[in-house]
Amino acid sequence: MVVGGRNVEIPDHFRVYVSQKLARLERFDPTIYRFDVELEHEPNRRQKKSCQRVEITARGKGPVVRAEACGDSFYASFESVTAKLESRLRRVKDRRRIHRGSKTPVSVAEATAPLALPDADRAEETDGYDVGDEHLPGRIVRTKVHPAEPMTVDDALYEMELVGHDFFLFHDKETDRPSVVYRRHAFDYGLIRLE
Repeated sequence: MVVGGRNVEIPDHFRVYVSQKLARLERFDPTIYRFDVELEHEPNRRQKKSCQRVEITARGKGPVVRAEACGDSFYASFESVTAKLESRLRRVKDRRRIHRGSKTPVSVAEATAPLALPDADRAEETDGYDVGDEHLPGRIVRTKVHPAEPMTVDDALYEMELVGHDFFLFHDKETDRPSVVYRRHAFDYGLIRLE
């Protein structure tokens, strides 16, 4: 478990609280080897009710599962984000189970084995924040680089739902080009392909 903060000091009693809460989530996926917990404080006084943001990323053998929440305190935000993460981990566990009678479908592990999902350790991430810097608009403050294995649109939608983002950039297996799936307003999805 890695607990970090952006311009926030993290007390020891909060670290103990986080480790106790996250120990309960390991029952959903025993292959989880690391939880990344990031705390951030929004200094804008007008956003007082949602100024404490907590983000948790669970890394294991399968896909990366991520959730974030905002609240008026780090404890309230942490309770909300653990509920979201528990729901997503439960969904992943439930998806692996067989739901039909005598005909056994292909398990998720067998179906995704040839895809060779990106290794969480190979992903590079750099933050552009320094302690003394002000946040200026129009600046790139974070860059993430991930290895891109070709995948189908259904696999990309599955990955997008697990991470909890509104869009997902992927290498389309059909067209052999970069594509984006995104969430629309009426609980449906969109697809953008480059020509």
